[in-house]
Amino acid sequence: MSKGLFRSGMIVSAMTMISRILGLVRDAVVANLLGASAAADVFLFANRIPNFLRRLFAEGAFAQAFVPVLSEIKEHHGDDKVKLFVAQAAGTLGTILLCVTIFGVVASPVIAALFGTGWFIDWWQGGPNAEKFVLASSLLKLTFPYLLFVSLVALSGAVMNVYNRFAVAAFTPVLLNVSIITCAILLHDKFSVGAYALAVGVFVGGVVQLLFQLPFLYRAKMLARPRWAWQDENVKKVRKLMLPALFGVSISQINLLLDTMIASLLMTGSIAWLYYSDRLIEFPLGLFGIGIATVILPALSKLHSSKKRSDFQHTLDWGVRFVIFLGIPAMVGLMIISPLIITVLFDHGAFKEADVDHVKAVSLGVVAYSVGLVSFMLIKVLAPGFYSRQDTKTPVRIGIITLVLNMVFNIMLAPFIGYLGLALATSMSASCNAFLLYRQLKKENVYQFSAMSLRFTIKCIVASLSMGALTWYVSSRYYWATWHFHEQIMLLIVLLVVAAISYFAVLFLLGVRLNTIKSVATTESN
Repeated sequence: MSKGLFRSGMIVSAMTMISRILGLVRDAVVANLLGASAAADVFLFANRIPNFLRRLFAEGAFAQAFVPVLSEIKEHHGDDKVKLFVAQAAGTLGTILLCVTIFGVVASPVIAALFGTGWFIDWWQGGPNAEKFVLASSLLKLTFPYLLFVSLVALSGAVMNVYNRFAVAAFTPVLLNVSIITCAILLHDKFSVGAYALAVGVFVGGVVQLLFQLPFLYRAKMLARPRWAWQDENVKKVRKLMLPALFGVSISQINLLLDTMIASLLMTGSIAWLYYSDRLIEFPLGLFGIGIATVILPALSKLHSSKKRSDFQHTLDWGVRFVIFLGIPAMVGLMIISPLIITVLFDHGAFKEADVDHVKAVSLGVVAYSVGLVSFMLIKVLAPGFYSRQDTKTPVRIGIITLVLNMVFNIMLAPFIGYLGLALATSMSASCNAFLLYRQLKKENVYQFSAMSLRFTIKCIVASLSMGALTWYVSSRYYWATWHFHEQIMLLIVLLVVAAISYFAVLFLLGVRLNTIKSVATTESN
């Protein structure tokens, strides 16, 4: 099982890497087209709301409630019952989301006023940012339907994951990035505001992702006509599990949305700076944290159904060990070389032409978010420890506590350091979230951080600090800000290679071997 989990994790990470790379290309296109202007703020705002709802309902609460129930049905009743349940879930979820989508499109001005409070106040009073509110209302009509398409994509992907076909769901987000990039290139001259081309790309991307999934569902013999089944026993179980999970697993997304609301009250560019900073953090988070969480939830659900308590704990410990192995060096590396990465990716076109030093602003945001990177990853692994056991109430209590803490941190920090306070507050609340999740798992005797993993963590910290010192020394020897674009890319590649070689070399000298990472249950002698 350990080799299967490791292999599946690598497949998901590889597919996710393609998606994240294209995501960074997409962000580079957005930065080149809109920079950190008012239009950029508004598009990122309009895109964040349906994406927030996607993570909240589809990839968040629904997936965490759906996968354990689906695994249980597969384990005890077979594929025919699974196919029926998938049809019932698709019909019920699809109908509800269709209603929500119609409401979102019609009520887009209300939503824009609710989450873009500062812009709405300016529009009401005839202030200088009134056009932001009008543009946000229009863009939401194009981006909101993405929620419906991508939620059905998430359902399909969950089915594929339960049947250990992880590559399909992991590759699908690539199509969204391709759609946005294509529409940005082909349509930006067709609109008076380039943000409309990006919003069209979001809509098209949702449709393309759903169409891409259908043949794979058909091949797996899981494609059936959706049925409304609100009162079905298994659908009711998903509903019961899903309601509290709305807060639990998606608390970081709620925090980000609250940050967006507060950022709309700050200086122009704040939302864009937070977005680009968050995007860099999302790269390692999606590549490693979400990748492992994707494969570990079905595995934990199956182990819980089979009542294999020891294997459950070993698997969870392996997931924690894996994100520590990759999360700590990613955190250190981002803190050191983020200015060069931002320059290479974003410092072009409208982004470069502005008077404000956007590179410095975004890099500081990356540092603030990086503080919580390992915690973000740990949440993705620890939360399935509850959801796989069909316990969604405990993470809710922890989520509410974390949400309150985030707002307290925002109030404490934002008045003094602006958008950086919002990023740092998110990191601090994520750390509290991860700690509380672990403490509860330990209290329930479900999982305890092993002595082996503690020794492994110390070695990762030592290796990461050594890597960081060497990378900083190499990068500080060059004044790359005045270099040509291709020279900056070469330096970035050199720094990444130096970082990787030094990290793994120090780990090897400290006695860490590949088996420590690959194996779920192992006895480390070093």
